[in-house]
Amino acid sequence: MIKEKKSLKGKKLPSRRKFFKAAAATGVAAVALASCDQQKASGPAVVKDRIEVSMVATWPRDFPGLGTGAQRLAERIGEMSDGRIQVTYYAAGERVKAFDSFDEVASGNSQMYHGADYYWVKKHPAFGYFTASPFGLTYPEFNAWTHFAGGQELWDKLTDEFGTQSFIAGNTGVQMGGWFNKKIESANDFKGLKMRMPGLGGQVLGKLGGSPISLPGGQIYENLVSGAIDATEWVGPWNDEAMKFHEAAKYYYYPGMHEPGSALACGVNKSWFTSLSKSDQLIIKTACAWADEITMAEYNAKNGAALARLINDQGVQLEKFNDEVYDAFAQGAKEVYAEVQAHSDLAAKTHASFIKARKEIGSWTNLSDSPYISQRNRALGI
Repeated sequence: MIKEKKSLKGKKLPSRRKFFKAAAATGVAAVALASCDQQKASGPAVVKDRIEVSMVATWPRDFPGLGTGAQRLAERIGEMSDGRIQVTYYAAGERVKAFDSFDEVASGNSQMYHGADYYWVKKHPAFGYFTASPFGLTYPEFNAWTHFAGGQELWDKLTDEFGTQSFIAGNTGVQMGGWFNKKIESANDFKGLKMRMPGLGGQVLGKLGGSPISLPGGQIYENLVSGAIDATEWVGPWNDEAMKFHEAAKYYYYPGMHEPGSALACGVNKSWFTSLSKSDQLIIKTACAWADEITMAEYNAKNGAALARLINDQGVQLEKFNDEVYDAFAQGAKEVYAEVQAHSDLAAKTHASFIKARKEIGSWTNLSDSPYISQRNRALGI
């Protein structure tokens, strides 16, 4: 052991053990201080950079496809941002009522909504084109129009009037014509019929003498069972089975003229959205595009089996609208579109763009998908 020695000035010098012990303690303290400084530098930055988002929806919680798809989108945004963008999801009625979702976001009280933009046709009829419109575009046609033929630009002009912006965030495909307590054999069968059908399709029903009623999904079953409405459309076999409409009506009609490819929307408060960095905006838009693809795939995967169960297990009678009824739908749609175009310059421009897309994009669909499916099914006896 090395003993302490006096310095030239008569002061004691520390032993080697004490020296290294003191040096070690000093080093630990320095590392701790550095760590503290680093935490002070990084900790508040992470908290400051964290973005808290409220997403309200028009769907019941955990409802197959619609609700679960919206919840999945909220989760995916968080995952894609490594948890930096935290989206708190509120199903219909948990923060605001289903049809109050748009105003909630437009006002800035919440930042995002998930719903169907045709719910807002009373605010502006052009909203009808951006979910689905009578005799309109199928899923691939709608996406082609929106992304590459001017649809998104028109959608942006429309939502600019309300301080929002919408992106495609799902699709349910060609919808069924609806559930009825009686057979629909002519256009006259719609006279006086109280039917849940929102959007421009509901207005077509009105032209045939029916009474279109707009109800959020969570209220349809009780109204159908009670007789408050005579008929309803919703989505397709997978969702309709979950709603148990077969308990109140047995005639299930197809195809729906009103929603040939029903796009779901993620609407954002535009002021909030544009305040985000470009990379954060891209995360949200990319997550919406992913939700669009995965939701449509899920519906295509599950509708067929659900339809078989409805027919085989629940005794549902599958019926097809005849040509007379469809021709009446077409005439009604013509009258509705004339009224929409007269509403405003933007509505007229949106309709013109829609018609152009239906003709040009639809001409390819008519030559590619439709004949192939018809010939495939004929040859294989499907």
